[in-house]
Amino acid sequence: MLNNFSPNMLKTYELCPKKFYFQYIDKITPPKSFVPFEKGKKIHALANYFLQGINISRIESALSEDERKIWNLLLENPFYRKDCLKSEFPLLCKIFPNDSNYKNSFWVGGRLDAVVHDYDRYYVLDYKTGSIPKNPEFDYQTMVYLLCMDKFLKNHDSLSFVYINLKDKQNCVIDFNKSLKNQYNKKLCDICEKILADNSYNKNFENCKFCEYSKFCQK
Repeated sequence: MLNNFSPNMLKTYELCPKKFYFQYIDKITPPKSFVPFEKGKKIHALANYFLQGINISRIESALSEDERKIWNLLLENPFYRKDCLKSEFPLLCKIFPNDSNYKNSFWVGGRLDAVVHDYDRYYVLDYKTGSIPKNPEFDYQTMVYLLCMDKFLKNHDSLSFVYINLKDKQNCVIDFNKSLKNQYNKKLCDICEKILADNSYNKNFENCKFCEYSKFCQK
């Protein structure tokens, strides 16, 4: 039985329970092109090396013109230039339902791009070379990472999630607070409970068109 959930797992289930079943229960990995993701992977790796103090001059010299522009945008970003606590690290936390009718507790987590700070003011950074989520305040990535960091830090003056949009040159900042903490906890427990109780994993036909599993998924 599944005992921990990542933001991608939760997003996939919400998109289509059948796709979730193929990907995370049957563990089927269909062939797909990784070309659209190469730019993002390269920038993320470069950002991690830089924050760790590794000499990146040879890697920078191999960047394409477009990649160099994106990299320079990140270097100039005021959030990225704050003191780094950690970069590219996995984090898990246990969440408990607010509703006594639920008997399960759940583990949620993922791999964070970076956490930076000004003294006791902390910021979880997520670099986007594409677009940011349509509803960033309640995106599963935002909710999971903020709950995890809140428990990891234990004491802090403030905690925020920052989407660094390298495509549109904008920052989207979500400030964590007690109200959001309670809402996040409930929303995450609700969907985790729903996944554990699901015995059918029904297909969402509205999202079939661009699904990589559509060729062998029975209609």
